[in-house]
Amino acid sequence: MTAILNLENVHAYYGAAHILHGLGLSVSAGERVALIGRNGVGKTTVVNTILGLAQMKAGAVSFGRRQISRLRPYMAAKHGISVVPQGRCIVANLTVEENLLLGAANGRKGHWDVPKIYKLFPILQERAHTPGTALSGGQQQMLAVGRALMANPDLLLLDEPTEGLAPVIVDQLADIFNLVADQGTALLLIEQNMSLVARVAHRYLAMSKGAIVARGGVVNSREGLDDLESHVMV
Repeated sequence: MTAILNLENVHAYYGAAHILHGLGLSVSAGERVALIGRNGVGKTTVVNTILGLAQMKAGAVSFGRRQISRLRPYMAAKHGISVVPQGRCIVANLTVEENLLLGAANGRKGHWDVPKIYKLFPILQERAHTPGTALSGGQQQMLAVGRALMANPDLLLLDEPTEGLAPVIVDQLADIFNLVADQGTALLLIEQNMSLVARVAHRYLAMSKGAIVARGGVVNSREGLDDLESHVMV
């Protein structure tokens, strides 16, 4: 099966700072993969490399069957990869609905449209004409997920989606991520909340010092959580 996303022996930099050291990962259709590790190991740099925001000096990134030699921010969405960025990045001068419509700018057709996003997140419909940045943190995260889904992606890349959120919102998002995955969208979940990882992901990749140092299946049990948490401490 051809991977939707494949990184092979990637070395990425910010200026002279060498962040990713021969990193490799892949996500195929329908997969639910978690990328875990403590702060500072390079997880967000993986996202920034995919988006062309970090400089890749060696290795290869492929979207589907196409290897991309010069990555640019618009390319991932064009090839069916949608990102929910760390920090949400809600556009301040746009309403909730305008932020959602921004997600559909690539013109990809598929399951997700504004009515389906409102069914998924009823609070967004209630606040459709409110400035996006006037929402609570949890509501802004729902908006960021909804906006990403409006691109009708084959792969949804979630960068620390539960950071700073109350446990009840985390539970709601876990249910949403599973629903989205059940409908056929692959997930790459970058997360430090191991209980969320255990509820959503089927396999994990653990990072340390810019490289993958462990991988395996996710077991939703106390022993499974202990195993995942041990890799975050590497």
